[in-house]
Amino acid sequence: MTLISRILGFVRDMLIAQLFGVDSATDAFFVAFKIPNFLRRLFAEGAFAHAFVPVLADYKARGSLAMLKQFIDKTAGTLSIFLLIITMIGVVAAPLLIMLLAPGFMWQGTQYELSVKLLQITFPYLFFIALVAFSGGILNAHGQFAVPALTPALLNICMIIAAIWLAPLMNEPVTALAWGVFAAGIVQLLFQFPALMRLRLMPRLRLGFNDAGVKRIISLMLPAIFSVSVTQINLLLDTLIASFLTVGSVSWLYYSDRLVEFPLGILGIALATVILPNLSKNHATEDSVAFSNTLDWGLRLVVLIGLPATIGLLLLAEPMLSTLFQYNEFSVSDVHFAGLSLKAYSLGLLGFILIKVLVPAFTSRGDMKTPVRYGIYAMIVSLVLNLGLVFPLAHAGLALATSLGAFFNAALLLIKLQQDQVYQPKNGWILFFIRVSLAGGVMAAGLYYFVDTNWWGHWNSTARAINLVKWIAIGSLIYTATLLLTGLKLKHLTDLSSP
Repeated sequence: MTLISRILGFVRDMLIAQLFGVDSATDAFFVAFKIPNFLRRLFAEGAFAHAFVPVLADYKARGSLAMLKQFIDKTAGTLSIFLLIITMIGVVAAPLLIMLLAPGFMWQGTQYELSVKLLQITFPYLFFIALVAFSGGILNAHGQFAVPALTPALLNICMIIAAIWLAPLMNEPVTALAWGVFAAGIVQLLFQFPALMRLRLMPRLRLGFNDAGVKRIISLMLPAIFSVSVTQINLLLDTLIASFLTVGSVSWLYYSDRLVEFPLGILGIALATVILPNLSKNHATEDSVAFSNTLDWGLRLVVLIGLPATIGLLLLAEPMLSTLFQYNEFSVSDVHFAGLSLKAYSLGLLGFILIKVLVPAFTSRGDMKTPVRYGIYAMIVSLVLNLGLVFPLAHAGLALATSLGAFFNAALLLIKLQQDQVYQPKNGWILFFIRVSLAGGVMAAGLYYFVDTNWWGHWNSTARAINLVKWIAIGSLIYTATLLLTGLKLKHLTDLSSP
């Protein structure tokens, strides 16, 4: 289901690139879209999920259905009031938010005014999508992953409809995309209702500021807001600095980030969604061995799939961008500049995914302070690198700084888990890593020597698509065949004690 959503996301971005290209208007929209999207990940999918799911798992394991329902009702009511206040403040303060988060737009009057208008349209998306994340947390905790995973596809569908049918009717066509985002929030929330009704857990809004469970969520949320969203904060800082760079820099970073988000969503976010309720359950039942084994399983999948994804994005960066986006308004120059930032982002893909898997190992145990502390360290490192790399590498330097900061953050988290003996790697990791590294090296050599990226810009869309699919398939086959020839078997993915 996550794959379906991500593919529709590509269709959406291909359409936006084709119809709107890269200019000051698209830069304005991507900033306006990024702010509520950032807050969604910060408050809803990030902090709230990591605070809510462990408490929900505890109620589910220890209490009755009536107690669980009462807890959900009070959480839903309290969350709704909080979100309503934040949304109203965001709409009124839109001029200030654009001034703070994209200050470079201030010198381009029409772009600043358009950004403010678009943000006022898109900001209410936060209210609806945060409630969607709340509903998704309930479903995930009950082992129902399909509906929450498919829900993001509705955002892509709404934006596609807006781009095709609404944009031609508007004086400023890009405004249609903002209204598509607004509508998507409502549609996504309604889509969750039937699944909640089947579980008999459809919330009835009740205030619960004095409820013990709600208080526990709030106490966990405050530090979690930062700990689970360091990468998103760094991406927002990239946008802030990019607003001072050449027109198009914000859009180039957006399109390259979207390609990195594909494997990150398929593996990182999907795996984190599955692993958090399992780790919470293991902690609630005080099964430390199962906790460590669950984390070990997640880390193996990160390495197994994340490494070839990194190599593919790095070596096929411009072919992917050319195939997906180089039509009409999106030029060869745009492919080149977006390719630079994509290569820089791809270097951090493993770090991004590792954070998604490692942070739940802390938050599921109620430890929010450690990820916060390490997140602050990582953000400082990224900011220093931003300032150092933006001058020689422009927008690509911002992407590289974010990638390096992600690895630094992931390393701190992993070392801490091992020091506290919360995570104890199973036997066989060295051999497993050698096999995966060898397979990745053979795949990289094959793509590097046989793929001529210079031809992509001269082919038509059909030729680009055929060749891209061909080389992705060949690279995957090389990687898989090498793994099998080195002796990797399916049982090694569940039992690293095997030789």
